[in-house]
Amino acid sequence: MKKLSKIYLALIFLFLYAPIFVLIVFSFNTTKSKTVFEGFTLDWYVKLFNNELILTSLRNTVIIAVIASVFSTILGTAAAIGLSKLRKIPRSIAININNIPIINPEIVTGVSLMLLFVFFSARMNFEFGFGTLIIAHITFDVPYVVLNVMPKLRQLDPHLYEAAQDLGCNPLKAFFKVVMPEILPGVLSGFLMSFAFSLDDFVISYFTSGSTSQTLPITIYSMTRRKVSPEINALSTIIFIVVLAVLIIKNIIERQSLKRVNGLLPNEEKR
Repeated sequence: MKKLSKIYLALIFLFLYAPIFVLIVFSFNTTKSKTVFEGFTLDWYVKLFNNELILTSLRNTVIIAVIASVFSTILGTAAAIGLSKLRKIPRSIAININNIPIINPEIVTGVSLMLLFVFFSARMNFEFGFGTLIIAHITFDVPYVVLNVMPKLRQLDPHLYEAAQDLGCNPLKAFFKVVMPEILPGVLSGFLMSFAFSLDDFVISYFTSGSTSQTLPITIYSMTRRKVSPEINALSTIIFIVVLAVLIIKNIIERQSLKRVNGLLPNEEKR
């Protein structure tokens, strides 16, 4: 039975990742053939990094992802702390409201934000661009930060903050000395998740970007509408590796945090 379950799991992973592996292999193909691998080359990666359009889109994507992730982490952490102070029923309602953008289809969020920006642009005379993209990315990133920080706040002893104040810390110092180190793994996980979602978002970015602020996924989409070049395979391979690295870092942080908590449990039980 165990052997059968392992075979079943292997087939599931093969089904999920086979297209990605094919894409990676053909990013090193010497020709533009999509069916026959005729030889190994790095020419498509060289051409990719000489493509000014792609490099500009990549720069836009990284800048937007970093700014949106930083602001989302600050807002999401503050929101999670505020939610943790609410009573049980209002907190449950607020958390369900926070989860709506996660459950809501991206196309609905994208169209809604586009209409909102059009409404304000008609009255405040601003154009679609970096500003609208950053606001849109913050909008869908904040709920993920809240989801990552809330479990850490539940694990935190609420009396530690009060004890720090009794020992002479002001409220701000007590927060950074006592609360922040305890919830830091959740904050970092929220930041990394926000960065990953901002990096590869397409639907919401498509509806809220301007002509001079296109992100990398939008540029890839415009390239695929013509004849697909192996440069796209090379670009997709790099994106896959970057996102995979971010997720691995996130899992390592969570695992180390879990080990640290489990290592402290025996000491607490002795006390």
